[in-house]
Amino acid sequence: MDLNGATILVTGASSGIGEALAPQLAAKGASVGIVARRTDRLEAVLERCRDEGGEHAMWTADLSDVDAAVRVAGEAIERFGHLDALVNNAAIGKRKLTQTLTPEDLDVTMRTDFTSPIRMAMTVLPHMLGCGRGLIVNVSSMGGRLGIAHEAAYCAAKFAMAGWSESARLDLDGTGVQVKLVLPGPIATEIWEVQPGELPGFYDGPFVTAEDCAADIVAAIEDPDGFEYYTPEEGPGGWRQKDLVVGKSTDCDAFLAGMAQMLSQP
Repeated sequence: MDLNGATILVTGASSGIGEALAPQLAAKGASVGIVARRTDRLEAVLERCRDEGGEHAMWTADLSDVDAAVRVAGEAIERFGHLDALVNNAAIGKRKLTQTLTPEDLDVTMRTDFTSPIRMAMTVLPHMLGCGRGLIVNVSSMGGRLGIAHEAAYCAAKFAMAGWSESARLDLDGTGVQVKLVLPGPIATEIWEVQPGELPGFYDGPFVTAEDCAADIVAAIEDPDGFEYYTPEEGPGGWRQKDLVVGKSTDCDAFLAGMAQMLSQP
């Protein structure tokens, strides 16, 4: 995709990856729509986009509300006249032992991390098909390819996003509409902050900056052919994220046994 003149909607844009991504897209000449819960933070990101020139817009919405998410997607098409790309980046973490998860924990995580983004994609898809072009970028996680201790609800949602993306990529082949899947690893964002009643993350650093991750997403958008993108390709310490996923898929039993052994160590 040529970003110069493109119109792109980015969710979860008030912090972290989305906050870094929106101005980078604007710097490439795109008109960017941004959406998140915190109006004051969004306004600051909007100003950074406007500093790059172009027409930009913002929506304040809680994307755990599926109806609100669908409404924003439709309004973005109306606001810009057309929409070239949707970047589903918004997500929440949920770090609890599986045996302590509540039904509400599961429901809010699935709504925010899977149902709302995919419903947004389904909302913009007829418009993109009518134009014969478009791009849906789903920002999943390494937790969408690997099970992570204490993150059953989060991984369930991110695995679901990865599965939808793969199937949609096949169904949309030849239509002019592309789907891309981004799998961030240890990125320095607010998702690592310990929430009340939850556990700390199993991984405690080092981390990659949100700006570097956003730059990888820009490159993925501009790439004409790819589908799956690991960011960073090589994690802190030199381990390749894709190799870790391939190894786990090759021998899942060994992967789970190794992870369990690591968890049992003081």
